[in-house]
Amino acid sequence: MKNELHVVLGGSGAIGRAVISALQIKQKEVVAVERRKEAYKVKTIYADLIDKQQALNATKNATHVYVCVGMPYDTKLWQSEWPKLIESIVEACSKNKAKLIFLDNIYMYGPTPLKVPFNENHSQNTSTGKGLVRKQVADFILEAHKSKRVQAVIGRSPDFYGPYATNSFFYIQFIENILKNKRPVFLGKPGFKHTYAFTEDIGKALVELALKDSTYGQVWHLPVEKPILIEEINQIINTLLSRHLKVFFIPRLLLKVLSLSPKNSSIKEVMEMLYQFDSDYIMDDTKFRNEFPEFKTTNYKQGLDLMIKSFMI
Repeated sequence: MKNELHVVLGGSGAIGRAVISALQIKQKEVVAVERRKEAYKVKTIYADLIDKQQALNATKNATHVYVCVGMPYDTKLWQSEWPKLIESIVEACSKNKAKLIFLDNIYMYGPTPLKVPFNENHSQNTSTGKGLVRKQVADFILEAHKSKRVQAVIGRSPDFYGPYATNSFFYIQFIENILKNKRPVFLGKPGFKHTYAFTEDIGKALVELALKDSTYGQVWHLPVEKPILIEEINQIINTLLSRHLKVFFIPRLLLKVLSLSPKNSSIKEVMEMLYQFDSDYIMDDTKFRNEFPEFKTTNYKQGLDLMIKSFMI
């Protein structure tokens, strides 16, 4: 049996860093793969993973490959690039006989509103472009496992937050505004509860799945803290920073008007996903909790404190 080598694709991102940290705690040999940036305090290989030869070279000698890559929030780009990326990675893992651990989101579930709470068996009749892409790539990975091309496991996370997570709903015009003593802005509606995952918990959970053979061939909802209102999140952040700033919820009509401008393409991209904030959106992590009963998640106050401090260094 060859020595374990854990290769983290997207090692400089918030989740990639968390996976690397979790592996280092377990004293595993780790290599990060990035397209441009250097990963934090770990050997980095540079590769364009859509290129099959580069993907094969980057994962050479790997026993475990973690897919923690991200892409710009652009539906057309996702439709074009995600299937090619996953096909390339699956082929590389198959040839290198490496196990594949895929960090997924929960966009494929539908129709909306989702059941409260929703688990891994929820119907996947999504009508969103991004959700259809995520279903396509997850189905491809599961079929690759079923056909014995590769051993693969999928861990699904809701919106996440944590150190260096600049793409978090908590950060964009929210924490970044509060840090500037400006009123935080939120695109969702008030009064609805949501489940969020802390990046370091995600990293640890993915490693737990990776190291247990019986988890492969399955989808797992990664562990989360209790559902929470964005107003409660705001209060925690206010307390941590000694602020007294109230959330501004952008009216949907204003959002629709703003999304019509070519200058606001990012708003248009977010619009199709706002159903998550139109009702309670609560993910069930019972399956993971039953499999790993000793796993402890990070409470919001501690997690937000760590997140805020990462942006104040």
